[in-house]
Amino acid sequence: MIDRYLLRYFLAVIDCGSFSKAAKQLNVAQPTLSVGIGKLERLLGASLFQRTSKRVHITDAGSRLLAHARRIENEFNLAEAAVVDMRPTRALRLGVISTYPMSQIAETIKAAKRSAEAERLQIIPGNERELLQRLSRGQVDVALTIVRHDSDRFTAEPLFTEHYALAIPSGHPLADKETIAAEDLSDNTMIVRRHCEVLAETSRHFTERGVRPFFAFRGTNDEQVLALVQAGLGLTVITCGRVSLRRSCGSLSARRLADAGCASHPVRPRQALSSRFRV
Repeated sequence: MIDRYLLRYFLAVIDCGSFSKAAKQLNVAQPTLSVGIGKLERLLGASLFQRTSKRVHITDAGSRLLAHARRIENEFNLAEAAVVDMRPTRALRLGVISTYPMSQIAETIKAAKRSAEAERLQIIPGNERELLQRLSRGQVDVALTIVRHDSDRFTAEPLFTEHYALAIPSGHPLADKETIAAEDLSDNTMIVRRHCEVLAETSRHFTERGVRPFFAFRGTNDEQVLALVQAGLGLTVITCGRVSLRRSCGSLSARRLADAGCASHPVRPRQALSSRFRV
């Protein structure tokens, strides 16, 4: 028979990413935790983790156990709450890609609070790689992130397609053009969003056309980047939605970048390299 504490040890190692951090979270000695994991592995007849000097990796057997362990622990919590006549509060751990406007998340939460039953919501921000890691480890229940055409690791439902464009301040010589070729930007100054999901594709788009502009700023904060674009420091590639949110604060335009996958039309959802969100 598998004791509950063994599953809690297992889940703690998954959530914390190491035996030492898991032991600290559980308030037990690390040797005690290691012995418990070893006992669980003997009971199941399979190795659950691959241990190295630097990291702990979950095995295929561990991955198969993970969903069951989560469900069992949740049932334990529900049973305890029922016995003490407590109404269990549902908790949803939502991972959100850091480039998605939090103001739009806030509006969605506000609307949901009015129409749905009370529910605890934990929002966990991260980049695309971090969110997928958390999904695989069971550290988030659902993630709002990009759906890639070449990935089938998770069940995905595209919610919408958001295109990338060139953010340009009003008054710029190219502001009147609906579509801008990469070659038109050869003598322009650019601002790099280092956290951009399509940074590699965008860089390749320019270099393949012999365009190597001067970069005036490299940042990871979209508010700072757009403020500098508005000030006339340079141009940047960003989602159309971000530009729309910023327009109320000043003069800013979004223009399509010609022949760029990151600004493709929504033909078939999995053909376009665009920002679609995973649940």
